[in-house]
Amino acid sequence: MSEVQAVSSGSGESGGVRRRDVEAVHPIVRQTAEWCWRLLIIFAAVLAVAYLARRLSTVTIPISIALLGAALMAPLVNWMQRFGVPRAIGVFVALVGALGLLAGIVTFVVEQFVSGVPQLSDEFKTSVHQVQDWLINGPLQLSNDQIRNAGDTIVKTVESNKDALTNGALTTATVIGEFFTGAFLTLFILIFFLYGGDQIWEFITRVVPTAHREKVRQAGRLGFGTLTGFVRATVMVAAVDAIGIGAGLAILNVPLALPLASLVFIGAFIPIVGSFIAGSVAVFIALMTKGIVTALIVLGITVAVMQLEGHVLQPLLMGRAVRIHPLAVVLAIAAGAVLAGLAGALLAVPFVAVLNTAVRSLLAGSPDELYQDLHTGDPSKPMYSAEPDIPDEDRYRVSVPVTEDAHQPPPKPVGGSGEAGD
Repeated sequence: MSEVQAVSSGSGESGGVRRRDVEAVHPIVRQTAEWCWRLLIIFAAVLAVAYLARRLSTVTIPISIALLGAALMAPLVNWMQRFGVPRAIGVFVALVGALGLLAGIVTFVVEQFVSGVPQLSDEFKTSVHQVQDWLINGPLQLSNDQIRNAGDTIVKTVESNKDALTNGALTTATVIGEFFTGAFLTLFILIFFLYGGDQIWEFITRVVPTAHREKVRQAGRLGFGTLTGFVRATVMVAAVDAIGIGAGLAILNVPLALPLASLVFIGAFIPIVGSFIAGSVAVFIALMTKGIVTALIVLGITVAVMQLEGHVLQPLLMGRAVRIHPLAVVLAIAAGAVLAGLAGALLAVPFVAVLNTAVRSLLAGSPDELYQDLHTGDPSKPMYSAEPDIPDEDRYRVSVPVTEDAHQPPPKPVGGSGEAGD
């Protein structure tokens, strides 16, 4: 009994010591430490997932591209199935049509690029000589030898790399042919996504506890709906941008009009940043080949098309859940480019859009209410819009509490001239 009492007394003393040690730490410090180690664990888990996705990019990138393709072609397959076409035949028709259209466009663009590079290099050399003459004979009156040497260096560089650029385009076509290994994996995944994507999602979500399984499945369906709206609207907006800017370049007789239009089309898949870069390239080529007046016209066409995209096309084509805050778009593109290069920049915004809808669905009290909010709200108003703050003068004003003693008169001095003297 004495040993048991000693052990119990010892454990009681150690428990009391532990309680005193815990109480000795300030509550704010203790809560901060608890938050920190939990956030560190979450951050480590996110880093681990990102590292695995990067290491397995040969698999993750085809899966992501297949998801984008499924979001684009699934409505067409569903439409054909509603009219009695078997789903397997619908998938076959959609895939053959998409692959044929893509192969034709890529072949035509590469041919135009190969044939347009020599003309571009000749006009570029002419522009360099004109700039040389202006710098030497113009108001700047710069040194003849320095300008001539710099201009000759640029011209020689263009001439020496003209064949390399042409061969580079052919090499790119060869690389595309070698890329068919990865494309085959993408096509294989896409077939099964189009044919039985719902069954695959239900099988994956079986690991979720039964109480939350249906909510997770509903979040996935809403997220895929957001992805479908994003891809469909982006393709239409990119096509309008490419047609508008490409037609302007062709009318102005700017070299490589069709490849530049294709660059605009691809750049539109990276919101804000991609359109700006593609438009800048078109303006630069117009400046170096046709002069400043043509470059200004191309700049005006580019700005007008982008304004049409931002204020007319996107509000009409994209749902409320698809259009996210511009700050989130820019940060997502930057993070995606750092983590996975060009593929990460392309996939960042659709990933954020899907994640936004899925998380909102999981946090909502009723998925049906969220569905109604996403699909019946005003489509011209995004769920998260960039609006200016309303100034509030009292926002940062610190109020000083006034005590009752402050309203009382100060005490009279003792022993001074006054009542004591009287």
